[in-house]
Amino acid sequence: QVQLVETGGGVVQAGGSLRLSCAASGRTVRYGMGWDCQAPGKERECVAAIDRNRNGTYHADSVKGLLTISRDNAKNTVYLQMNSLKPEDTAVYYCAAETTGWGTLNQRDYAYWGQGTQVTVSS
Repeated sequence: QVQLVETGGGVVQAGGSLRLSCAASGRTVRYGMGWDCQAPGKERECVAAIDRNRNGTYHADSVKGLLTISRDNAKNTVYLQMNSLKPEDTAVYYCAAETTGWGTLNQRDYAYWGQGTQVTVSS
């Protein structure tokens, strides 16, 4: 059974940085992993993804250069480094796992999600 637990969210001032972590249990080292983002009043979207071997990372155009996904398979943990945060980055960020292992920004390919962690960027 796959469980995903996100940590690292909080309140940060505009221009600041945060690093979100997702601790995974189960056979997730074989899975592609991603981070979804749901801002207030907007649909959830996948903004970053990484394949099981860490060879391929994918970032939505809107976050390139600002968010970076990585993973440590030895720790079964996925990270999302967030830099130069803006108030519009305020959202709940969800860790997600997909079973093909390829990594994808297509949210419908994901089978498992965590409960989410709130990120609030103050101006």
